[in-house]
Amino acid sequence: MGFEVLAKGNNALRLLSGLGVAMRISLISVAISIVVGIAIGVIVAGRHPAAFAVFRVYLEIVRIMPQLVLLFIVYFGTTKALGINLDAETASIIVFSFWGCAEMADLVRGALLGIPVIQYESAASLGMPPLMTYRYVIVPQILRRMIPLSINLITRMIKTTSLVMMIGIVEVLKVGQQIIEANRKSSPNAAFGIFATIFFLYFIACWPISRLAAYLEKKWEN
Repeated sequence: MGFEVLAKGNNALRLLSGLGVAMRISLISVAISIVVGIAIGVIVAGRHPAAFAVFRVYLEIVRIMPQLVLLFIVYFGTTKALGINLDAETASIIVFSFWGCAEMADLVRGALLGIPVIQYESAASLGMPPLMTYRYVIVPQILRRMIPLSINLITRMIKTTSLVMMIGIVEVLKVGQQIIEANRKSSPNAAFGIFATIFFLYFIACWPISRLAAYLEKKWEN
């Protein structure tokens, strides 16, 4: 069924290395998205009309524009239009961070706006300054709302990194295609075995993260 090609040479290690590339791109992008997205979300939640208008445009661009098109724009477009020589991995991190920041900012904005005004007022009536109110009242609540959704964003980003093969990055899917091409004559069924293995690798990478998100969401609902 094509699984025998995994035993040839270092094919299995090459697939694991390709998965490592995908994980590196996604985790760096998620780290940037969390830091920048939280800052944007706090600013937008301040209900400043100009900030909200800019954010809505940004969010709609991210939601409407396919990530693959954004990859092409950043990797190929900036090189020709601006004369900036970006390597493919940097371009990928820019695109996924651009997407992740918008998603994270929307999560933070929604979490902050979901806190009833009476909680701010109650904290103020107890003599708590704004900084203490956020630290002991607001932040613990928004963390409970955000963390499961943020973890789900990580799994989505890991899966979407399969698109980076289109700009020449040798991640797990690209490695799989190379192995299939190299063994087309000796192992005609290699495609099934390789893609099934890739499915399994993505599964073992994303399933524990998905289960963690579900566990935290269920735990904090009670």
